[in-house]
Amino acid sequence: MVQVRPECDALYSSPIEPWSRYLTGTQGVSPGYDPLSYFIREGGREGIAIHAWINPYRAAANFAEPRASNHISRELAGYVHRIGNSLWLDPGEPAVREHIVEVIRDILGRYAVAGVILDDYFYPYPSRSYSHGSFPDQLSFSKYGGGMKLDDWRRQNVNRLIQELHQAVKQIRPEALFGVSPFGIYRRGAPADVVVELDQYRDLYADPAAWLQHSWVDYLSPQLYWRDKSAQSFSALLRWWRSPQVNPHEIPIYPSIALDHLGGSYGWPSTEIASQLAIEAATKPRSSGGFLLWNVGPLMQNKKGVALVVERER
Repeated sequence: MVQVRPECDALYSSPIEPWSRYLTGTQGVSPGYDPLSYFIREGGREGIAIHAWINPYRAAANFAEPRASNHISRELAGYVHRIGNSLWLDPGEPAVREHIVEVIRDILGRYAVAGVILDDYFYPYPSRSYSHGSFPDQLSFSKYGGGMKLDDWRRQNVNRLIQELHQAVKQIRPEALFGVSPFGIYRRGAPADVVVELDQYRDLYADPAAWLQHSWVDYLSPQLYWRDKSAQSFSALLRWWRSPQVNPHEIPIYPSIALDHLGGSYGWPSTEIASQLAIEAATKPRSSGGFLLWNVGPLMQNKKGVALVVERER
């Protein structure tokens, strides 16, 4: 999974969006090579499929950073809102959805990626600078709300994006996969035996259970970034996501596992990763099975011997 669009920019040669500042320090400046082409070429040599990782709505991680003349914050300025220090596209505006779909169509039409995966950023996460439900979408809601409750309308906006992206992927390249990596807990009481830190259904207006019910995704990779047998138990969450009640079509659920928690204030032992990999392999129905590792750094460094753990459990 290779990040290609952190903030309505491109870590590939795009005719639609500017080069990412994360490549050269300045948005819109070419690095002199195409990172995505490089990954696809090298992945092909090693038998590794490359999926393009997309952040759908974030227009700028830091609004104070200079932005290129063709950045979406200029082209669709009326549909971009400042949220704390970031800029965010308005999910309620059809032009925003059309732009994101166009970006995905362009990537699939010009690059031999095996699939596209969305990050978990839909409506912004609540924070000190952004209270729950305070997204400034009064104008778009008045135009397109159609008598719906605000929360339901916001979820409908995200659902429409997911549905339209899935359709676009299948139209451009039927064999390509479309996935999402949502927050690891669906909502309060689901499942009942975990403590809810954030209710994505209520706070992010994301409804991944609906995406599974309607087969709008080819796989999900919920971010299960907690230790097993904790208040947000890895095994309890994975059982819930793979249960027939939540996932009746047995769409593959590839849990995202937090390798980066081996360091920092978390200080996990590598045995926690071994345990989670074993739980993944044993939790049915497994469909095609598998997992994602966040992120590649600890694996490359073999932090606490984790590379050997992954190889053994794999």
